Amino acid sequence: MATAAVTAAAAVTAAAPLRLLQFGDSMFPVGGFAFSNGLEAAVQAGVVSDRAGLEEFVRTVTRVAATGDGVALLAGYRGGRRGDLDRIRRADEAVVLRKLSEEARTMTVRMGRKLAEAAARVVGDSMLDKRLRETATDPVPVTYPVALGTLFAHCGLSEPDAFAAHQYGVATMVLGAAVRLMRVDHLDTQAILYAVNGGVPEQYGRAANADLDDMAAFAPVLDVLAAAHIRAHVRLFMS
Repeated sequence: MATAAVTAAAAVTAAAPLRLLQFGDSMFPVGGFAFSNGLEAAVQAGVVSDRAGLEEFVRTVTRVAATGDGVALLAGYRGGRRGDLDRIRRADEAVVLRKLSEEARTMTVRMGRKLAEAAARVVGDSMLDKRLRETATDPVPVTYPVALGTLFAHCGLSEPDAFAAHQYGVATMVLGAAVRLMRVDHLDTQAILYAVNGGVPEQYGRAANADLDDMAAFAPVLDVLAAAHIRAHVRLFMS
């Protein structure tokens, strides 16, 4: 009996990282490949031109994500765990209101809806599915970070795992675009990813103690680049 109990517990433990890998995968079909998270405009403007500049850009983007979308993700996670649909909705609204650029709003709403629709087919009924159905009559859309947090709560993954998956996704979106936009190779981007990932635990510690009113994403250069990108004549990415 003891052996059976241990085997069952091990099976449950083994399932968690599989869910993390599946829904945190940069190749999960939510359309992330279509966005560069501002890198294309940064390269076009000469703000990022080499590996050192790329690493600094990724650090900036992930820092902004942690203090903004990361806080909303945790609110979505906690709302999902408690069955609090209103809390999830308020987190979605907070994300949308803090996206200054049209491209940033498009990115978070499009990816959020894609994730919610995919989750409805893959995992079935959940708080995320309820939130998606609510948007049929609610002007506040589903956003990607909140959807990811809500989904991870449904899957029984931990709050730090949800936050880490989000930050990883932000970084890999930029680095995936970098290979197509710059003279860097896959090993360069992996080295940058490894270095940037080291800051995620500290970022989580700060975000975990914040609430929606504390959300902030002060990065004026990124906002200016986003505004310029909308008017660009040649674009490979949507942001």
